[in-house]
Amino acid sequence: MLAAVTLLMLAAGALAATFHPTENWNGGFKADLHIPICADQHGYRIHFKFNQDIDSLDEWVGQVEKINSREFVISNAGWDLHNGDSYNVVLIGHCSGCNNPSIDITIEGMSDCGGGGHSGGGTHTGGGTNTGGGTPQGGGSKGTKDYADALKKSILFYDAQRAGKLPANNPIPWRGDSFLDDCVVGGWFDAGDHVKFGLPFGAASHCLMWSLVEFKAGYEQAGQTDMMYDMIKWATDYILNAWNPGAKELVAQIGDGNADHSVWDRPENIHMNRPCMKVNSGGTASDIAGDWAAAAAAGYLAFKDRDAGYAGRLLNAAKTLYDFGKGHQGVFGGSAPFYGSSGYKDELCIAAMWLYRATGQANYLNEAKQWHEGGTAWALGWDDQKIACQLFLYEETQEGSYKAEVEGFLQSWMPGGSVPYTPCGQAWRDKWGSNRYAGNSAYVALAAAEAGIGDPAAYRKWAVEQINYLLGDNHHDGGCFSYEIGYGSKFPRHPHHRGASTAGEILQGALVGGPDQGGNYNDVQDDYVHNEVAIDYNMGFQSALAAINKLQAEGALPATSNKCAC
Repeated sequence: MLAAVTLLMLAAGALAATFHPTENWNGGFKADLHIPICADQHGYRIHFKFNQDIDSLDEWVGQVEKINSREFVISNAGWDLHNGDSYNVVLIGHCSGCNNPSIDITIEGMSDCGGGGHSGGGTHTGGGTNTGGGTPQGGGSKGTKDYADALKKSILFYDAQRAGKLPANNPIPWRGDSFLDDCVVGGWFDAGDHVKFGLPFGAASHCLMWSLVEFKAGYEQAGQTDMMYDMIKWATDYILNAWNPGAKELVAQIGDGNADHSVWDRPENIHMNRPCMKVNSGGTASDIAGDWAAAAAAGYLAFKDRDAGYAGRLLNAAKTLYDFGKGHQGVFGGSAPFYGSSGYKDELCIAAMWLYRATGQANYLNEAKQWHEGGTAWALGWDDQKIACQLFLYEETQEGSYKAEVEGFLQSWMPGGSVPYTPCGQAWRDKWGSNRYAGNSAYVALAAAEAGIGDPAAYRKWAVEQINYLLGDNHHDGGCFSYEIGYGSKFPRHPHHRGASTAGEILQGALVGGPDQGGNYNDVQDDYVHNEVAIDYNMGFQSALAAINKLQAEGALPATSNKCAC
């Protein structure tokens, strides 16, 4: 049931609103709120009063305090509210026997804003007028999406993938400490399982850090800069802990895929032997070392003005990891058959390029040219960094041969190229994670446009249309179906993910594998081909969202013409 928010003037100078959930089911409800802010405020305390008993309330940004069975307070002392913005929040309520409860909310210290708040899963208020610094509110309006909300939720997905001892500011209330006996504690779980595979971890860490360096303004536009730094530091901390430069020893994988996949349970409940796969001078892992070195060197650039000491540690790790990969050339074979690497030159190339950017030392650029591989890349992915290498080399040299390679890649992906399309316009590269590859290539197009390659306007339009497809411009379930969990009102409910499914929670922000070439998709938990989630599935998708939010901040968001716009 949808109901418009009614704003009420209460005593004590509080902004108040009454609303109903956007969705109800047996034992719970979801409420998607957009509340106008009419005064600057540092930190907040928001009261939620229900007309029925509620057992618990979940929210992913603030701290939830239960006053009694009918009142909860959500607070965040470090979050600023700004006049003219809207406070966007998704609540998940758990209750026994409740039925479409009404909810009164009050924001302490906030006076009446004169109306205009709403609840709902995608209705854009104001007839198309942007509020809150240029971000359209809602998840399903024709031609535009709430890219800031999609970005926020993607960050939450990575937080849900955290292993180890969780911090006090953990934004995922249904996650707890796990695998504290690993040889290296921390890091991200790979997908719906609990193995820590080195190659997809490195690819995801690099791509996300690349987006933070290249499109930091997009994170700022979405109000997610601090959350992004907090999220990505979990990855770089793991890199620092899993690499021993003195012993020249790299922990390339923790956990056994076959043993892990035989258990369907929350990570908090699993206590099995988890082998620690180390690589030293007697083995090879140039692919993993290259990805990790690239992420660490890019991390130096991202953190150097924020935490110079930490940035210095990342740069040292990047240099020594790169030297290790260069000095012991070969791929890591221990992750087969789950992740079998096809080569390592592409990973060493991006490592050398980021080290060149971080240090200005010409030897890194010269070595990157030696690692470079020509031709048209297949995709940007966990095993394929060729297009990133080509793009970086063009950006630093302006040489036409590299530019032609990037243009050739995007020509193959855009309409008329070699990559086929679904009926509603998704560039469909492969049945395994078709959404992943569409999002990754969308990010390449946005990065290429930023570099002035080819036709930037056409690249941006195509990229935004691919992201729009993922966020709802498709024909599944009658249209307006988001493949990002938690975005809008229609999204996957049964992803192939042990932690969320056994905890009975919604895995906010996860991008599922996606449809077949005909655009067909089934929301079935055991369909790991189309309904798996993974850290490398979200990497380009989130990075593209950061780039799109930057365009929005600049007033340069392109007009789109999705075939199945909702």
